[in-house]
Amino acid sequence: MPRPTILLVAINSRETASFLPDNLREQVESLADRVVWFDPTDTDPETWLRTLQEVNPEVLIGCWSTPALPPELPSRLRYVCYLAGSVRKILTRRHVENGLVVTDWGNSISLFIAEAALLHILSCLRRVPYWVREMHERQGWKTPTSPTATLFERRVGIHGFGRIAKEFVKLLAPFRCPISVYAPDVNAENAPALGVQASHSLDALFEDNDIVVELAPLNDETRGAVTEKHLRLLSPGNVFVNVGRAGTVDEAGLLKVAAEGEVLFGLDVFHQEPLAADSPLRGLTNVCLSPHNAGPTTDGRSAAGAFAVRNLQAYHDETSLLSVITPEIYDRST
Repeated sequence: MPRPTILLVAINSRETASFLPDNLREQVESLADRVVWFDPTDTDPETWLRTLQEVNPEVLIGCWSTPALPPELPSRLRYVCYLAGSVRKILTRRHVENGLVVTDWGNSISLFIAEAALLHILSCLRRVPYWVREMHERQGWKTPTSPTATLFERRVGIHGFGRIAKEFVKLLAPFRCPISVYAPDVNAENAPALGVQASHSLDALFEDNDIVVELAPLNDETRGAVTEKHLRLLSPGNVFVNVGRAGTVDEAGLLKVAAEGEVLFGLDVFHQEPLAADSPLRGLTNVCLSPHNAGPTTDGRSAAGAFAVRNLQAYHDETSLLSVITPEIYDRST
C-alpha cells in the first residue's frame, strides 16, 4: 500500500480528546503529508459530501460522530481507520466487497468490557441495585436477614468465547471460580489449555452454574438462543449478565423471569436502545442496569486510539493491518 499523502480525520472534539490525546495526535500528523481535521458536529449531508470530494483523502479516520460514506467514494479513498467498534453506521458491505480496507478497534477494548461484566456480577451478588434505592430514597439499613453473596469459588458459565471472554477469564483468576464455556470453538480437547471446561449444551451451561455471562456473537445460530427456559434453569440468587449482544436473548422471556425477582440480572444491552422510559426492567431491585456503556471508559479510549495509530503506521509501512473488516465480519457486526 502506498503512503497516505492526504488523511482526513472526521471526528468531533470530544472523540479527538479521548481517543487521540496529544501524543497520539502528533503520531497521526506524522503519518501523512497533509492531515485535515474536520469536526462533523451539526454537518449536513451536502457539506459532508463536499468535504469528502474536496479533500479526497486516501485515508479516513472515523468514529461515532462520522457521517455515513456515500455509495460512490472519493477517488483516492483506500482505507477507513475506524476508532470504535461496529462500522455499519458509516459504510456498507458493498464498500468492503469493492475493496475498501476497513479496520476497527479490534481487541484494544476487550478488557474494559470484561471489567464491566465483573462489575455487574459483583453488583448483583452484593445487591447493589436494591441498596442504592434503599439507602438513598428510604434511609434504609441492613437487617440480620439481608442477603449478600460472594463471587469467590462460584461456578461461572460463559456463552461464547471470543476476545472479551478470554479477557474475562483472566479477571476471574483471583476469585478461584470453576469456569465452563459453551461455544463452537471450545471442546473437551482444547478447554484445559484455555483454563476452562467445555459445556456440552446451552442447557447444561445454565443448569450447572451459579453465574452465566452472555458474550456470544450475534448471528443466525445465536439469535434468541437464550430463552426463558434457560433463565429458569438458574436457581434463586443466581446471576445472568449480558454485556454482549441483546439479540442473543429472548427479551420477552427475560422480562418474565426478571419480574419474578428471584434471579439476579446485570444488563448493559437491550433490544430497544435507549431503554424505554417505561421499560418494566426499570425499578426492579434484582436488576442492575447500565446504558450500553460496557465498552471503553472515557479514560480508556486512548487504548483504541493507540491501536488505530498502530494500524495507520502499518498502512504507512505497507505491513499487515490488525482487525481488518471482511464481508463476513461485517455481517456479524451489530
